[in-house]
Amino acid sequence: MSDSKTIQIEESWRTALHVEFEKPYFSALEDFLKAEKAAGKTIYPPSPLIFNAFNAVPFDQVKVVILGQDPYHNPGEAHGLSFSVPLGVKIPPSLKKIYKELETDIVGFKSPEHGCLEHWANQGVFMLNAFLTVEASKPQSHQKIGWEIFTDAVIKTISDRSAGVVFMLWGNFAKKKAVLIDATKHLILEAAHPSPLAGNAFLGSQHFSKANNYLNNNHKAPVSWCF
Repeated sequence: MSDSKTIQIEESWRTALHVEFEKPYFSALEDFLKAEKAAGKTIYPPSPLIFNAFNAVPFDQVKVVILGQDPYHNPGEAHGLSFSVPLGVKIPPSLKKIYKELETDIVGFKSPEHGCLEHWANQGVFMLNAFLTVEASKPQSHQKIGWEIFTDAVIKTISDRSAGVVFMLWGNFAKKKAVLIDATKHLILEAAHPSPLAGNAFLGSQHFSKANNYLNNNHKAPVSWCF
């Protein structure tokens, strides 16, 4: 069994998810990652950043959940926040589309020259990937090692133990997670994925203004999406 004390995750999440850390699948997941690294494989994001989304937003401060799928699989891109990249890294295509939507949805928004979304995380935007690791240059390589069991539990835990959270589900994969969320307690926003593969279907969704309107109506501070 895994010892949750050794997992680099913020304390409120450790408490909320302690049951998951003690389950056999999580120990198997850890063993898999250790074996891959021992075999010389490069895993993204780096170990200290695997739970970056959790460490950036304590459990009781989650206001918005943006669900991604895989971490970026190229060097230097993944840092544990879905859709985000560190400062100095080229802005990925999906994030460019998100910025384009924000320019029409949020008054005063101007696309920044970077793709680091830590400013959002600091305000309670929980940017969760369904799979928290990936092998370098191999997208979807860690989709069957147990991460989805864990992140489904994360989504359901937020739904069960919180109220008034906005869940942004983009693309068919993310939309399937709606069954984990209590729509009587939270706002579920669904749209096409911002990937260029979906054309411009994401544009016009107005999720960011809808999120802020909902937060305002639930007596929560809106998110300053502008950088």
